Amino acid sequence: MKRRDFITNSAAASALIGMGGFSLNSCSNLGKKHITILHTNDVHSHIDPFPKNHSSYPDMGGVARRATLVQQIRNENPNTLLFDAGDIFQGTPYFNFYGGELEFKLMSKLKYDASTIGNHDFDNGIDGLLAQMPYATFEMISANYDFSNTVMDGYVKPYKTYMVDGVKIGVYGLGIELDGLVTKKLYKETQYLNPYEIALDMERKLKEDEQCDLVICLSHLGYDYENPERPMDTQLAQRTYHTNLIIGGHTHTFLDKPDVRTNKNGDSVLVNQVGCYGINLGRIDFYFDADKKTSAQGVSITV
Repeated sequence: MKRRDFITNSAAASALIGMGGFSLNSCSNLGKKHITILHTNDVHSHIDPFPKNHSSYPDMGGVARRATLVQQIRNENPNTLLFDAGDIFQGTPYFNFYGGELEFKLMSKLKYDASTIGNHDFDNGIDGLLAQMPYATFEMISANYDFSNTVMDGYVKPYKTYMVDGVKIGVYGLGIELDGLVTKKLYKETQYLNPYEIALDMERKLKEDEQCDLVICLSHLGYDYENPERPMDTQLAQRTYHTNLIIGGHTHTFLDKPDVRTNKNGDSVLVNQVGCYGINLGRIDFYFDADKKTSAQGVSITV
């Protein structure tokens, strides 16, 4: 496993990224509380490592290796959460044969805390997704897919909160518009709601009503598009007020470091995405001082 620092030597002075009361400072000022966020996206049923002679990703990836890596990090810092940004399904014969059962079982064994829903997670239809839910011990989170008139009603939450070492963390999910990507007969009566509007509602609830110290979005909107009319993570970051981290998916974007955007309050928001197929594991470390002022640091780990 090769570790790649998001922060280059030239940016050493900004090794800790400020966001909404988050201060830019050096590692010597790290707070007493340390929360680690691990994340994947667009794994697409890749269970095994790529072959050693693969042209693009030789001997990379694999769930067993990821499990070992995740456990090592949890041993280092027990205050760790693990998330996925969708498109768990579709991409290898494992999905064709088992319909997502293996993917959910393995994610459960890795003790994922939550995932949002990607467009390919509907590839066996909404009934096929429901059939795999008994194998998922993690939460499925999506705030802008309204499942109230479908069989998935009650199986998906708009958001989830976690209390980790006295730090309250709120997580909400957003999905891409299904029309044009997924056949109507697969997602049936699932209603797509405007993700920008829903994000503002979710982050307000998490920050003001739930009193969260850290707000995270699991997004399957896509990192960035030339068409400004398409909802995207970079624009989402700039339109929000309280979201601190956007964990993205869909566009299979390999970011060398988290993209830092400025929100409506003039505070920084981290936007990150770690490619696809389980090749990388994203890691963001948040440090909280006694006043809950926070700094963040990122490392990308190639599996």
